[in-house]
Amino acid sequence: MTATRNPARERARRPAAAIAAPAPSRVRATDRGLSVPVPLHQAKAELFKTLGHPVRVRVLELLREGPRPVRDLLAAIEVEPSNLSQQLAVLRRAGLVEARREGATVTYALAGGDVSELMGAARRILTELLADQGLLLAQLRAEPLERRPAERSLNISHNM
Repeated sequence: MTATRNPARERARRPAAAIAAPAPSRVRATDRGLSVPVPLHQAKAELFKTLGHPVRVRVLELLREGPRPVRDLLAAIEVEPSNLSQQLAVLRRAGLVEARREGATVTYALAGGDVSELMGAARRILTELLADQGLLLAQLRAEPLERRPAERSLNISHNM
């Protein structure tokens, strides 16, 4: 009989110094299962690439409210099950969500409070950006047409 490896048990047996976090200026990224040191700015860029899909962002927003079973995520997001499964796998591999199986039900939760804080910060940034754009739009709409020289210089004909 072949003994199976248990990585968690192996980590528990190592001295604390052997499993310490990498230096602050370097982190570990995984590329096809190989651990490769990368600069911190590259690791951050990869994190933001992970957040660069609307389904993943929506999943993280929903999980801010608390753990949810996959069936609830499917109902709220309205995507194909295979698509949701792929996006959840990406979030799991990135360490942003955790999955827990109870019988036939798989429930997802945010991996930590920092993920929730990141999503909250993104919402605040977007709120400020959109408020500024809304203010600018309101100012443009309130400005009389004769004060818009750029529009006059375009000499746009509305009768084509």
